[in-house]
Amino acid sequence: MSKQIWAYIDHFKGEALTPSWEAVGAARMLAEKLGGEATAVVLGNGMDAVVQQAFAYGAEKVVLVDDPALADYRPEPYTDALVKAAGESAPAVILFPTTTRGRELAAMAGAALDAGVIADIIEMDVVDGQIVTTRPVYAGKLLAKAVAEGEPQIITLRVRAFAKPEPDASRSGEVVKVDAGLDESAVATKVVEYATTEGGVSLTEAAIIVSGGRGVSNNPDLTPPPDITDENEIEIWRGKQGFKLIGELAETLGAAVGASRAAVDAGYIPYDHQVGQTGKVVSPDLYIACGISGAIQHQAGMRNSKIIVAINTDPEAPIFKLARYGVVGDLWKIVPALNEAFKKKLGK
Repeated sequence: MSKQIWAYIDHFKGEALTPSWEAVGAARMLAEKLGGEATAVVLGNGMDAVVQQAFAYGAEKVVLVDDPALADYRPEPYTDALVKAAGESAPAVILFPTTTRGRELAAMAGAALDAGVIADIIEMDVVDGQIVTTRPVYAGKLLAKAVAEGEPQIITLRVRAFAKPEPDASRSGEVVKVDAGLDESAVATKVVEYATTEGGVSLTEAAIIVSGGRGVSNNPDLTPPPDITDENEIEIWRGKQGFKLIGELAETLGAAVGASRAAVDAGYIPYDHQVGQTGKVVSPDLYIACGISGAIQHQAGMRNSKIIVAINTDPEAPIFKLARYGVVGDLWKIVPALNEAFKKKLGK
């Protein structure tokens, strides 16, 4: 019997996240090297469209748990459903995208299945029949090789570290339906409502990110409204104006807006935008750091970006050691000039 390599499909109310298809691609790679079968795992309610997408992105089989108790993501029933499905099919490996839900579910499933968990990997290979993973350690300064004993092995994949396969709508395969026997009344948590936040490009999935740091407020020529007189409030106002500048460049590039912890702590922008050790870990093709000094905690979240551009008035700022391109100067002059140049280049 061939090994089953599972890829968990993370979705929000039936809308699959792009990193899920990266996991399917990674599962296909492992299946080819191990002589196994790439299987997508879909948990939810009314998931026919996601099942077809999973086949399109290369899954050879789909394990489906479709239950009303899974209509909203909650860790307890999702863990129970996944454990039940794993018990019936005995997968060798379960791959999860390192999304918020994927990371939580991987940890809980690992505990329930008494399985080894390797988190946030950026590379995988098969050596002598064993999966060898590579993951950053010490805030990304070093790379460590890790293996997990026993089965199933649970591995979470850093977003954008693995290529997303090209979809082919003509693909199809076997659907294995699992009845998890879930009891809604036994679930400890209930979803009461959802709160929407501002739209924009997802930070973790973005190919381009424009980030701002504490330095975005450094423009004494900005005159605050008459009703803002407190020095701290003036700084916050200037910081928010700086992020409007960052946002304009991001909009031109179709990019996401990021921020350093210093900018978030200062109140310039919400925590959702924070990149770093205590924020989001990103791997875009292009990362533009504006007014960010580049503390090690921030580097931990963005050092795997393919191209880093740094704009800072301090030529000794640590960010310049990471950057491929560095500009020493005032971001209030450089960012608008960049924005105009990109608009002209992109015909906007």
